[in-house]
Amino acid sequence: MADRFFPNVMPDFVAESTAVSAEAQDSLMKLLSMPYHSLSERFKRAALDLKETIVMETWGMTGQLVRDFTLYCGTLGTAFLLFKAYLVTNNKNDLALCSQIVKACDSASFSTTDVTFLCGRAGVSALGAVAAKHTGDEQLLNYYLAQFREIKLPRNIPDELLYGRVGFLWACLFINKHIGAGTIPSAYTSEVVNEIIKNGRALAKRGRCPLMFEWYGEKYWGAAHGLAGIMHVLMDMDLKPDEIEDVKGTLIYMINNRFPSGNYPASEEDRKRDVLVHWCHGAPGVALTLVKAAKVFEDEEFLKAAADAAEVVWNRGLLKRVGICHGISGNAYVFLSLYQLTGNVHFLYRAKAFACFLLDRAHKLISEGEMHGGDNPYSLFEGFGGMAFLFLDMIDPSQAMFPAYDL
Repeated sequence: MADRFFPNVMPDFVAESTAVSAEAQDSLMKLLSMPYHSLSERFKRAALDLKETIVMETWGMTGQLVRDFTLYCGTLGTAFLLFKAYLVTNNKNDLALCSQIVKACDSASFSTTDVTFLCGRAGVSALGAVAAKHTGDEQLLNYYLAQFREIKLPRNIPDELLYGRVGFLWACLFINKHIGAGTIPSAYTSEVVNEIIKNGRALAKRGRCPLMFEWYGEKYWGAAHGLAGIMHVLMDMDLKPDEIEDVKGTLIYMINNRFPSGNYPASEEDRKRDVLVHWCHGAPGVALTLVKAAKVFEDEEFLKAAADAAEVVWNRGLLKRVGICHGISGNAYVFLSLYQLTGNVHFLYRAKAFACFLLDRAHKLISEGEMHGGDNPYSLFEGFGGMAFLFLDMIDPSQAMFPAYDL
């Protein structure tokens, strides 16, 4: 199990200081003790440098050809990173290039049957519409919205985030947030919600959990394919009182059936293997959903459970990968979300510590073979794209949002 992560030997807290103490001669310790306004500039420079490399590797070096259009590990992830950079720096060149890449992804995605934000056509149309809104191109905005409204959900679609119904719903939420409430009407999204709730109740029948879902025959718990991701999106929808109770009851079931360590099983069928500490499977993704539940339901039980999960992430979350889905970058967002909800600077320190570890050591560890750069090394969810996204969020941690998950 320990071969999945680096031992976390960083101090529990390091105060910021303009003077470098004797024990802070180590480069990582220097970063941890650096005043935040200086450190944020380091994050900004690193993020923008990485962004240029990612654009070159995924767009320039490919001859502007799209082999994988998806946001998860394809070219649309580069466009999403550029959109994020534009929001942070207001660099119009980033927005223009984002729009150009989305246009290429639009052409490449016409034949897909996938419908979600992360892995399907909804992501292309939604990001295209939002980018067009920011450029002031009303004709292009209307084009992408028309394309989005033509998306039909297949009957046999699952309910999960990457390829399923809630992944489509998240795209609807993204459009409504950035373009205007009701752009995708609730009358339409409520039909999708009703189907999700119906399916969840049917599979949970005679079980102890109010809602349960399957993906390829397995009842997953995590953010990517299971309960955590589905509950996360449902909490943003207009739910009936009994549906709200089912969402709360499902989260309480998960809390009551976590591992003694505080980590969470990957699935109902995998209750003995306490090994995965990822956004996709395990404590990190569940923690983000519990933080949201604490905010939505104003319930201390969810906040305490999220903080317990964060302890697992602190101790076992320095993964030997850089990415968002199953890497250090994604795990850092657990602490950012808790910091935003509580204002507790110890959570901000922990997010800073994970980000500083990446800033100081990721490239060296990858070059030495001690760390995995990702199967798609420049992608948003598996590679350096996620690291660049985290660094952009570390400039102003109060505004940080896990990409394509938080709104």
